[in-house]
Amino acid sequence: MSNSNFLHMKKLLFFPLFTMMLSMSIVSCDKDDAKPTVDPGSIATSAALTAVLNDIYSHSDAPGMAVSIIKNDSVLYQQSFGKADIDQDKPYTNQTTQPIGSISKTFVAAAIVKAIEQGYFTLETNINDILPVELKNPKIPNAVMQVKHLVTHTSGLLDEAGSYFQAYHIVSGEDMSTAGAQLLVNGFGIQQRESRPLEDFLASYYYPGGDLYSLENFASSAPGTSWNYSNIATSLAAYLVEKATGMPFNMYVSTHILDPLGMTRTSYDLADLDRAGIAQLYWDKNTALPIYANDSYPDGSIYTCNEDLAKFLLDMMKGAKGQSATLFSAAGYKMLFEALLPEGILPAGLAENQGVFWFLNGDEIKHDGNDPGISCNLQFDKDGKAGYLLLTNMDASADIHDQAYFELAGKVHMAVSAFIQHQ
Repeated sequence: MSNSNFLHMKKLLFFPLFTMMLSMSIVSCDKDDAKPTVDPGSIATSAALTAVLNDIYSHSDAPGMAVSIIKNDSVLYQQSFGKADIDQDKPYTNQTTQPIGSISKTFVAAAIVKAIEQGYFTLETNINDILPVELKNPKIPNAVMQVKHLVTHTSGLLDEAGSYFQAYHIVSGEDMSTAGAQLLVNGFGIQQRESRPLEDFLASYYYPGGDLYSLENFASSAPGTSWNYSNIATSLAAYLVEKATGMPFNMYVSTHILDPLGMTRTSYDLADLDRAGIAQLYWDKNTALPIYANDSYPDGSIYTCNEDLAKFLLDMMKGAKGQSATLFSAAGYKMLFEALLPEGILPAGLAENQGVFWFLNGDEIKHDGNDPGISCNLQFDKDGKAGYLLLTNMDASADIHDQAYFELAGKVHMAVSAFIQHQ
């Protein structure tokens, strides 16, 4: 598989998932097309929902999965299924931690808004007023990139697939002889090495003379005029927070987002986590992947669990309806979810608009997450009344796997929707 194919899948999963949700009912996905043991119309209790989700899980390719449902300011349902580690026969629990891919961008969003509320900058601030070294798009050297362009993927900064994969690396101590390790090495060019600081990676990518610098890292369009999903530009937004506040980004998020929400099992740093509680990630059920990291860590490498992510989702939902002051003022939460793009910028069918990294589509606010061995979704109603999350340690980064995840996620969505309607 080529790096470019994986990068395409890493970008966004929720559009194909959303379209599938419109047409899918709760049926299993095994070859015999056996149906769940519980009629979807009868999912009125937690026990009934668990029975349906168990059946959906048992006919899926997921090693493990976790679901949380929130309605009317409380966690209505929280359950995990399957295995965190198949070989070790370790169950996937509500406390099992795993990276959540690009859902991590919603934590960058929270950090951006917090820094704005603290007076460090605004959405209109020129990023070069914050950066220690001026960053220019060589194709449009006089273009002004503002914070709002980074948080809406309209900066003109691009992810060049070959260079972007240089940020990924297998962590020291992982067994490189396994099939999963060789898959990352031979399929994606991901090597085993030590991490390098975020600042160094960004400098190598965006500044002339850097080993990853290329004209392919930049668009020819002026900021604000075209949309290109960029993981690295997201990490640049995180770096702005780091430089403006004088605090490492991971520490800033921990201090101002995780701690106030009581997210004690969430971190960017593996050293902060109980390694025994971390889910094994899988390419498929027969191929476990080694632990890998990403120099561009803010864009997709936060580790969390079902229990903790539900706390974040609950606060986002309360904030969306103006009923939380835990992280920001009411105006701060409003800023997160306010449409920032002019009509017609987003690709047709992707979403209607975008807030600070969050995607706005009809009555839904959402983001997904995807990396090798990681496939996750998080969404809630704009009125903040109902929402849910789905975590899995299965792969949808490859074309050969994405359909299996879409089917699983679509069925979970339908079951969750049926349950919420009964509450």
